[in-house]
Amino acid sequence: MPDLYALQMLSAVHRLGSLSAAARELGVSQQAVSARMRALEGLAGVDLLTRSPRGARLTATGALVADWANDLLAAAERLDAGVASLRTDTARRLRVVASQTVAEHLLPPWLVTLRRDEEGVGRAPTAVELSVANSADASERVRSGAADLGFIESPNLPGDLAQRVVGRDELAVVVAPGHPWASRSVPLTPRELAATPLVTREVGSGTRDALEGELARIVPDAPAAAPAVELATSAAVRSAIAGGIAPGALSALAVRDDVQLGRLVRVAVEGLVLDRPITAIWRRARPPVAAARELLAIASCG
Repeated sequence: MPDLYALQMLSAVHRLGSLSAAARELGVSQQAVSARMRALEGLAGVDLLTRSPRGARLTATGALVADWANDLLAAAERLDAGVASLRTDTARRLRVVASQTVAEHLLPPWLVTLRRDEEGVGRAPTAVELSVANSADASERVRSGAADLGFIESPNLPGDLAQRVVGRDELAVVVAPGHPWASRSVPLTPRELAATPLVTREVGSGTRDALEGELARIVPDAPAAAPAVELATSAAVRSAIAGGIAPGALSALAVRDDVQLGRLVRVAVEGLVLDRPITAIWRRARPPVAAARELLAIASCG
């Protein structure tokens, strides 16, 4: 089969009437067009042009082949336009999954910055589809292709996904104002915290993984108490703690307002590093599209 560029040259010769005119339109030399036409004649096995001192023109057979070529070239243009539109749609649509702390407290300003930056350079804003899941479920959504980019807070990072730490988040142990720990004059010990039933998130939550992992590191011989209650959202955990059910640990971002307003009291814990990475994840086989790269850069800047 002849290549599309040779057929494009043939079509230009037919439409413009000469090799020189076709060469000017295509931005190549007349000799290049002539050589390509000879190669095309050799491939087709028929004469496509008549050559004379006054120039070269298509034969009747050449004109017929040029008409057929136009149909193929039109189909190729439709294909190219269709593929280009798919690239555009992909670039302007970004599926993001994030753990609750990131989705509630960090992503909103990141997305505002992304939109402002895109509009500032005259680009249409990216349509971001945001879903919220715990860290384990967020990793699975990225792994399955249901999300293009994920943000998790778990210290247990998925080894099969590409990842980049974009920030850090601090956990805070909090209690209701009437809880005995609220008036402690000395910090709580990690052993006391490990032995206390807490209000916690569900299994797979980055908040829970971070706390349990740090306690296991500091006091590996201390038996961990069973949770007082497991809840699926940070808001539910906050409400249960404020209601006096039990102490708990949440992102400092998530309890900041409650602590400032006196609905919760933050408790110091001696020697416990309640700090966890915020990590962006994506599939290794599919590098982030432009909008995802821009969002990653914004997240990394805080």
